[in-house]
Amino acid sequence: MAEETNKKQATNAAAANTNANSKENKAPVEPSIRVLVQYIKDFSFENPNAPMSLSGEVQKDSKINITINVEAKPLTDTEFEVILQVNASAKDKDTVIFSAELYFGGVFQILNVPKESIHPMVMIECPRILFPFARRIISDSVRDGGFPALMIDPVDFTQLYRDSVLANVDQHKAQEAAKAKVESETKQ
Repeated sequence: MAEETNKKQATNAAAANTNANSKENKAPVEPSIRVLVQYIKDFSFENPNAPMSLSGEVQKDSKINITINVEAKPLTDTEFEVILQVNASAKDKDTVIFSAELYFGGVFQILNVPKESIHPMVMIECPRILFPFARRIISDSVRDGGFPALMIDPVDFTQLYRDSVLANVDQHKAQEAAKAKVESETKQ
């Protein structure tokens, strides 16, 4: 009798597992993005006019210039390397106070995302994940170079992506117009 009860319980448990598995297989799979690895690909910090640049005699018209660029390349169908390039420099007229250049990378796995949404995800969400780490590296290096820490404002990677797409469209239009002009001159 105990043996029969154990068999029924085992059969019921197996049926419950089968039902649960079939329900799991029918459920929609959520899109996901995973960071597989992050790394400094290249980094430099220069303080070419030290110790003069650290004397506090920097003019009030000194300027800090920050540029950010994103590059990406597929490694497999689901894995992408994304490089966030951050350049930060300060100049007092023509004198370089400091210059920092960082290529901070990551490998991301993107699953269950429609093909047409992968490029925006790679170019917007991946750099958004990398940015706080790159910002910290730049801030620490500037501080360790003898200056106040440089706190880079948050970046709107969505707008950066839109600007890049628009620039590519404009460039493509200009190339097509130039090509059409050459073709029309050739026909004449």
